[in-house]
Amino acid sequence: MSTTAKMARDIKLEVARKAKTPKLRCRHRNRCWRCGRPRAFLRKFGICRLCFRQLALNGEIPGVVKASW
Repeated sequence: MSTTAKMARDIKLEVARKAKTPKLRCRHRNRCWRCGRPRAFLRKFGICRLCFRQLALNGEIPGVVKASW
């Protein structure tokens, strides 16, 4: 392979590497919108379990009632 062909191949590989999605995308962490807590996150409501409990007891989340049996 000639030198110019090697250079062209290297340039093409660099462009292909830069076109990929960023590595930081896999580091995304779901966080509570109220307190920012990253753990015990409830996807359906977008908040952590602590904020969910507080809002549910205050009746601020529609359709959620305290269980009793």
